[in-house]
Amino acid sequence: MSFSKTVLNKIFSVLFIAFIGISSVFFFCVACVLRICTAPFDQRRIVSNVFSAFWASVYIWAMPPWSVKIIGREKLDIRENYVFVSNHQSQLDILVLYQLLFPYRWVSKASVFRLPFVGWNMALNNGDIKLKRGDKDSIKAMMAECEALLRQNISIFFFPEGTRSKDGRIGRFKPGAFILAKNTGVDIQPIAISNTIKALPKHSLTFQGHTEMTVKVLDTIPFSRFRNMTPEKIADMTRTFISGHVES
Repeated sequence: MSFSKTVLNKIFSVLFIAFIGISSVFFFCVACVLRICTAPFDQRRIVSNVFSAFWASVYIWAMPPWSVKIIGREKLDIRENYVFVSNHQSQLDILVLYQLLFPYRWVSKASVFRLPFVGWNMALNNGDIKLKRGDKDSIKAMMAECEALLRQNISIFFFPEGTRSKDGRIGRFKPGAFILAKNTGVDIQPIAISNTIKALPKHSLTFQGHTEMTVKVLDTIPFSRFRNMTPEKIADMTRTFISGHVES
């Protein structure tokens, strides 16, 4: 990439991040009003979750170089709940996955919840779940909260790798999500993300120009298929399944 193009990308990235920050004030206020109005009848926070999906999608739609293709959205049934699991390539993954426009709760590191407006929305309106990495008490509390939500017909979304990939290759899947799926009898919904790492690599805040990203909803893995498997075997099976659908 030429020097001038690199500089332009950096300037554009700074302006876009500023747009996200400024617009988040407005969207957060709307999200709070919606949560107050719907709290009495929307225990699953479907309205808040879907509004957050719209909020995130605005930033995808507002970025001309980005193209996101969603494949298989019709496989999802809003009447059902799932343990969603996906590979993790980039900070953009959350924005891109919100394009599914499906209500679910995130498991996210605790520091994200301290971000102004976006993090506050996750805590106050969406009901997302905090996790302090490496903290046994936090992990135990996260697992208990996720299990309770799954039993209330609420979907949870995990990145079982635990961190973003450095090169696009999928790392080992940790067993937490699969322990929950087995304990609660909830089906696993695998998702394959491709090319977000090309738009925004790990440890970078500079967008890389035109990128075609893909989110593929794979076939649901029913509880009956993994009922008698160990969480580690379920994790390996799911990782292999997703790996076969990630574009290089």
